[in-house]
Amino acid sequence: MRLAKVAIRLLIVAAVAVGATAATRAQPTAGGPPAVGVVEAVKRPITETSEFLGRVEAVNRVNVVARVTAFLEKRLFREGAEIKAGDELYRLERGPFEADLAAKKAVVAQLRATLENASLTTERARTLLGGPAGQQSTYDAALANQRSLEAQVQAAEAQVQASQINLDYTDIRSPIDGKIGRTAVTEGNVVSPASGVLTTIVSQDPIHVIFPVSVRLGLELRERYAPRGGLNAVLIRLRLPDGRLYDQTGKVDFVDNTIAQSTDTFTVRGVIPNSTLPASTEDSPVRQLTDGEFVTVLVEGVQPVEVLAIPRAAVLADQQGDFVFVVGPDNKAEQRRIHLGQSTPTLASVISGLSPGDKVIVEGLQRARPGQPVSPAPASPQFQAILKCATGGTTTDGAAAGEAKPVGDSK
Repeated sequence: MRLAKVAIRLLIVAAVAVGATAATRAQPTAGGPPAVGVVEAVKRPITETSEFLGRVEAVNRVNVVARVTAFLEKRLFREGAEIKAGDELYRLERGPFEADLAAKKAVVAQLRATLENASLTTERARTLLGGPAGQQSTYDAALANQRSLEAQVQAAEAQVQASQINLDYTDIRSPIDGKIGRTAVTEGNVVSPASGVLTTIVSQDPIHVIFPVSVRLGLELRERYAPRGGLNAVLIRLRLPDGRLYDQTGKVDFVDNTIAQSTDTFTVRGVIPNSTLPASTEDSPVRQLTDGEFVTVLVEGVQPVEVLAIPRAAVLADQQGDFVFVVGPDNKAEQRRIHLGQSTPTLASVISGLSPGDKVIVEGLQRARPGQPVSPAPASPQFQAILKCATGGTTTDGAAAGEAKPVGDSK
């Protein structure tokens, strides 16, 4: 028992000694400068991006209405389904229109028979003009009657064509590909042009996104991208209402020619593919974007630009603005006021306040004081990996690594 107690005491003493040694190593040397991690301010590729609030809008929208007055016999579509151009939507009562068409065709046949007899009479009168029994007045009257009947035949044929058009209107078909809405009229009701909209069809793919741009920001974007190709120098991405970044990119295809006086903005339109969800089927596709949906529009440069960039973790802010700590030639911390441009979640571009090669403190900022010496060392491998991902990889939410935030956003 005594030996066991002695052994336990020795173990306790050894553990205390080891803990004290570790604590001594963990603490900085008394009076020594604090250790900080630094990175050099260098030019890095960054994608310039501006954010706008937009709304999804179908490229084509059709309000289906009746062109004739008739009973609605049958609805031939499933509400909410995607349909093709030419698909039959409604079938109206055809009987009265078929009877009217048959009557008009009979009138045409009667007039044609009369015209044929008038043609024979005119030819007979023309032949008699060479003999003593022929009279010019008789020939002129026969010719006038023939021409009158020809005009009547033409009018009757036009009536047949009109009746055929009305008969065709009893089959209401889709003029476009798209998604159809709910029906406003059910079977058995009388519909007419005055009945209003029977249903609505909106096209699905591609789809438009409409967003307003302030005049001030519009001028900035024009100066930025006009020398690089104008509208061809930018692309658009969408951030969905749940915060996810849409996996398709689009392009700007229209800029309005007037400015809204009430808001001092002009309308910009983009076009983007509207892909289906993975769980949807070919018979019942489910699209990711819906007409009328609010989205965040990201207008990005097609090609990244080289800017003087530093990690966002190095940027601090106070009431006077943004600033960073840099290591001077004598290893003393210096506070530098900076002006930021476009920024990504991991990188911030610096317009003024820094020069290439400046050593910016990114780790141990809480221990840096202006004018106080520090012990600089390269940033940790984990931090270097983050910077490498920012310049050549992707972010964790699937967005492009160069995705930038609005101008002046330094938070």
